[in-house]
Amino acid sequence: MKTIRFVASYARSYVKYLVVAVSAMVGLVGVQLLAPGIVRELVGFVQELNWTDEGARATVTRLSLFLLAIYVARIGFRFLANYMSHAAGWGVVADARRDIYQHLQRLSLGFYEEQQTGQLMSRMINDSEMFERLISHAIPDTLVSVLTLIGVSAVLVSMNATLMLLTLVPVPLIVIAMRAFNGYVRPAFRERQQELAELNATVNDNLSGIREIKAFTREEIEWHRVSRRIDSYRNSMLKVLRYLAVFGPSVEFASSLGTVIVIYFGGMLAFQRVLPLADLVAFFLYLEIFYQPVRTLAQVWEQVQEAMAGAERVSELLDQDPDVADRPDATILPEPVRGDVSFEDVSFRYGQGALVLENVSLQVPANSVLALVGPTGVGKTTLAGLVPRFYDVTSGAVRIDGHDVRDVTSLSLRANIAIVLQDVFLFHGSVRENILFGNPEATEAEIIEAARVANAHEFIMQLSEGYDTFIGERGVKLSGGQKQRISIARAVLKNAPILILDEATSSVDTETELLIQQALERLMEGRTTIIIAHRLSTVARADDIVVLEDSGICEQGTHEELLKRGGLYASLWSIQSRDLARLDAIPGAAAS
Repeated sequence: MKTIRFVASYARSYVKYLVVAVSAMVGLVGVQLLAPGIVRELVGFVQELNWTDEGARATVTRLSLFLLAIYVARIGFRFLANYMSHAAGWGVVADARRDIYQHLQRLSLGFYEEQQTGQLMSRMINDSEMFERLISHAIPDTLVSVLTLIGVSAVLVSMNATLMLLTLVPVPLIVIAMRAFNGYVRPAFRERQQELAELNATVNDNLSGIREIKAFTREEIEWHRVSRRIDSYRNSMLKVLRYLAVFGPSVEFASSLGTVIVIYFGGMLAFQRVLPLADLVAFFLYLEIFYQPVRTLAQVWEQVQEAMAGAERVSELLDQDPDVADRPDATILPEPVRGDVSFEDVSFRYGQGALVLENVSLQVPANSVLALVGPTGVGKTTLAGLVPRFYDVTSGAVRIDGHDVRDVTSLSLRANIAIVLQDVFLFHGSVRENILFGNPEATEAEIIEAARVANAHEFIMQLSEGYDTFIGERGVKLSGGQKQRISIARAVLKNAPILILDEATSSVDTETELLIQQALERLMEGRTTIIIAHRLSTVARADDIVVLEDSGICEQGTHEELLKRGGLYASLWSIQSRDLARLDAIPGAAAS
């Protein structure tokens, strides 16, 4: 019932469509019930009148035309019922998909770290599509079938109550079959949907990582892995089909038993002159109409179970609460934002794991530059991610201009923070569209100026279509340095008072690093900046350098102060300086 209420909550928006569809269904049932009555009347005329009688000919003509009108009306009613129910069904699917996507955007990064993209896409696209089968097929077919059963039963009772009762003999068998079917098929449908999601996830991962597959010659291995997923989905589908293959014929056989019973007893009644021949012919015609809804209800039951399995998976996703959410009394971060950032006794852990950060306290004055350095895995990126509330602190507080970030809306908070990451993500589209991601309202002059600040304008103009060049999925047509500079232009265009740079100059050659560093220095002017870097040469001029180790701060100061102390920072600087000197001694190495 919870799942039915969940689907019904979406159907409320399409009540008008459903009312028209239901009205058409009622009309459809009415005209279908009229047809056998006309045949019954015709048989009566044939038995009683002489064919040469002009009155009989006129009556036959009238009945034929009336039957033709019924069939024409049936076409109209069926069109209205089908179209309106489908309009409602696909409307429900569209609304559900919008809600799922909106909900996915609200979920925190911690959720995505535990999920596969293909799995989520399967729930949004494949599982939500099951709603259409429920709204457009199962519910209308059920309504038509129930109305038809009621109408036909009333007609059959009026013709011969005893014979009508005999037609009901197979119904308990059908009900038993449906109850037994229900216990097996819905879990099988859920298993099938899960296997489809696993297949989608595997294919999505492999297509996204096609370069790595080719580079490591994993084609054969990955082909076998995807093949196993395809076989698993096929087997789950065949399991469902086995249940359907048993259930459908069982219902068909039970309804056929009813026909056999009526033929035997109806024939005996007609032979004994208890039942007129016209009534017997009409009874057989109505009997087909009677059992057709029974068979339809059995098919509907399959669709209901399938739709319920999909709806349950969608409902489970929508019931997932975000780890990071706005408080009910959250306010907008007051403007203008100066950019004072403070970490007050901050501790953080992922889930139930060990503390990644413990009792970290820092002050980052407005327009200053803070550098976070230290070995891999000490929580540098995590600490920076607490500022835009990608995660919430386990204890302590992060404040901007004195406001706890948990007390302001995420939208107003993140509107004042620009981020440039090491792993740049560019969308499939043009260079212009990707730069505009930082500010969709920017003018052409502002786009070009942002590109100039990012040292990107020159290479953009050398592309085949300039700013209108399509760069492929994730910017695959661009080099790493070019993608990085477009991401910097994106941040320039956003013009936020707080800037986070996470390894923004790593993994590029020396010349490109210089271009990126120049762009970043322009971007950092007049902004509060938090830099995360392994290359210490990129943070030497920071106002404050914090060295993290073992989930806390082990050193803090300027570049010169930390070198004089001879601690971890000085040790890392010495190692990197020696490595750089060794690299410079190799001919052509620096240029590469």
